[in-house]
Amino acid sequence: MSVKAEAMSPEAVAAKTVSPTTVSPGTVVDTASATLDLDFVRSNFPVFEDAEAANWAFFENAGGSYMAKQVIDKLNHYNTATRVQPYAGYGPSALAGQAMDESHTVLAEMLNVHPCEVILGPSTSINTYVLARAVLATLRPGDELIITNQDHEANIGAWWRLQDDGIKVKTWQVDPATGLLAEDDLAALLTDKTKLVAFTHCSNIAAQIQDVQSLTKLCYEAGARVVVDGVSYAPHGLPDVAELGVDAYLFSLYKTYGPHLGLMVVRDDFMQTLGHQGHYFNDPSVHPDKAARYRLTPAGPQHAQIACASGVADYLDTLYEHHFSEVVDRKARAQQVNTLFQAHEQRIIAPLVDYLVSHPDIRLIGPQTADHTKRAPTLAFTSQTHTSTDLAQYLLGYGVACNHGHFYAYRLMEALGLSVHEGVVRLSAVHYTSAEDVARVIEALEQIL
Repeated sequence: MSVKAEAMSPEAVAAKTVSPTTVSPGTVVDTASATLDLDFVRSNFPVFEDAEAANWAFFENAGGSYMAKQVIDKLNHYNTATRVQPYAGYGPSALAGQAMDESHTVLAEMLNVHPCEVILGPSTSINTYVLARAVLATLRPGDELIITNQDHEANIGAWWRLQDDGIKVKTWQVDPATGLLAEDDLAALLTDKTKLVAFTHCSNIAAQIQDVQSLTKLCYEAGARVVVDGVSYAPHGLPDVAELGVDAYLFSLYKTYGPHLGLMVVRDDFMQTLGHQGHYFNDPSVHPDKAARYRLTPAGPQHAQIACASGVADYLDTLYEHHFSEVVDRKARAQQVNTLFQAHEQRIIAPLVDYLVSHPDIRLIGPQTADHTKRAPTLAFTSQTHTSTDLAQYLLGYGVACNHGHFYAYRLMEALGLSVHEGVVRLSAVHYTSAEDVARVIEALEQIL
């Protein structure tokens, strides 16, 4: 059966979502000669001016990134000028509603989807849980779902619980030696009973970047919907969701330089099949004036957080304008900035990857390369001679902000044969990480090991 309506073309989506001020959607921008201006990047993060923060080489980005000043400014403005119930007729209330609408609009433009397909909820864990309950309305006992044991628990537990409702849940298993997933293993699990496959774009431990388009095509050929957790991928490049072709894509804004919210894109043809999870009077199928996203909004929205979320787009626009002069639409701007991010991250992280791969005492989980098409700059590893607890503590003593544990990838720890208590040491970089930060890590590891 066909479960996926034909994807809208980028031009059609742009016609709906791109602001009138943007032009030249087909313009090609030369990024080959561009290099990320790290000093300018850091000038957009007030944290780097803080005396205490300046003491640390921050490698906890996979747990939450620093917040850009564009987001902070909008949050402060909302809380000081428009901290009222939004969408009423008086000035501050109307402005509050406009700020919330703007966030849906500009984030949709960056992701190449329609604003009504963007849901902003408290976290990705909650968003996935709500989505799973909504999907249940489309399933019957005996239907099958496929999850992985590589994912963060947010994209496992919510689907796993559907077994209580008679749904069969199968696990796409990682290679226990490497933590990697293989496409052939997924193909072997797909049947005509498979209704949905949930997998991660990039593991928060193995850091393997999946070929989402190829996997999605495989799933669609079997008649299955596709839900992708992009939490660990999005900080290194916001995706073109329409191009990926998935039914739902989720990530966390607080890991992409924004407020503590989860962003979930649910494509409209999928949205229309789902069970309503909100207040009954907000059901779009009963009250057509309600936006489709209310179907997956069980509680009142977080007004201030949503209102400042557009600051993420403002930040990326600021970087684009600093590095390039061509006038292009917001999606293209985000994609060009992504290219700068990925080149910088690969360059700075390569010496650390090489060090960890070559060190006889270290086991690096995931791809053994810094190639940004294969892995994110998130490095999870264990030592033969030091516990993860001790190793992380030693690194803290050298001014390296990091942590250890299972990082909610509990099932992956079990699959890898690792202690879920000790877990791994994780060092996660992003585009504002410097080569000097990485050099400090290598020097510290040399002293410790």
